[in-house]
Amino acid sequence: MSMIEFAPADLVGLRLAHSPLVEVVTSGFALNRPRETWLYGSWAARVRPLLAGAGLRTFLAVISGPTCYVPDFLTPVPATARPSLAEELRVVAATPLDRVAAEVAAAWAGHPAPPEIRRFDTDPAGGLAELVRQVQRYFELAVAPVWPRLRAAAEGEIAYRARLAAEDGPQALLAGLHPRLDWDGSALRLANGKPGQWSLDGQSLTLLPAGFAGPRVYPLTAGPAGRALWYPPRGYGQLWAQAAPAEPSAPLAALLGSTRAGVLTLLAVPASTGEVATTLGLSPATASHHLTTLRNAGLVVGERVGHRLRYRRTALGEQLSAIDGVRIDGR
Repeated sequence: MSMIEFAPADLVGLRLAHSPLVEVVTSGFALNRPRETWLYGSWAARVRPLLAGAGLRTFLAVISGPTCYVPDFLTPVPATARPSLAEELRVVAATPLDRVAAEVAAAWAGHPAPPEIRRFDTDPAGGLAELVRQVQRYFELAVAPVWPRLRAAAEGEIAYRARLAAEDGPQALLAGLHPRLDWDGSALRLANGKPGQWSLDGQSLTLLPAGFAGPRVYPLTAGPAGRALWYPPRGYGQLWAQAAPAEPSAPLAALLGSTRAGVLTLLAVPASTGEVATTLGLSPATASHHLTTLRNAGLVVGERVGHRLRYRRTALGEQLSAIDGVRIDGR
């Protein structure tokens, strides 16, 4: 069991953010550990041919070392809630070279390292520059096509947690965060995690929802910019199974009608009008009509993310979506 000392006073410094580099690294896990990350099978099948011959040997060697350790410098804790990839890569590029060399070597400790890894011993500056270039290329090929939905899922998670904190206090940020995670008021305990005990050492803890995190929680317990937890956002499965959206419960369908109930259920992950229409097989006009009706009823709200307007469930919409097997006539 992993344990991070975390007292009530530490709630003040708790933050949420969405990191492109965390999505990059966790997507690498999805490629390298197919048995653990079967959910991403269709994505991986599309991506692997694109990566073949793309000149990414340094990046792939760094994130797939035999010790299962990924260098911490590659995923710096974001300074802002919504950093761009370029902003994060500037932080990576400024990492002290002795730290770069030490952490890359740790990923291959006790194992024969390929030339791309050995380069960091003799030319850490050149190795780091090449790694940054390859991360950018990998993102363009593998992550950018699904980035709008990754960002939307994270935005929905951040908004949901913010509402909980506003309504029930900051401790609600940790309530129900993940089935394997428990907070007892003095420490965060991660079941089935790597054994160890850490403290925040006066630094903040940042929660980083990541669509590629799968069913796991990943603690980042060391680093000059603070501590972090990577975890899957609510409804993350719908990011990868758009052909088979979740069915609304019978009581919800009886209350709202099957189509509107389907739209509200789908919005476990924020979506645009076009995405709702495509996923549920509706015309854009019909999808827009149902979204407008749900918005006017206070069940969803539209938020602009980049150039797109995406809809997410409100607190009332969340509560209504949770009904299952309850007699709506009150008996």
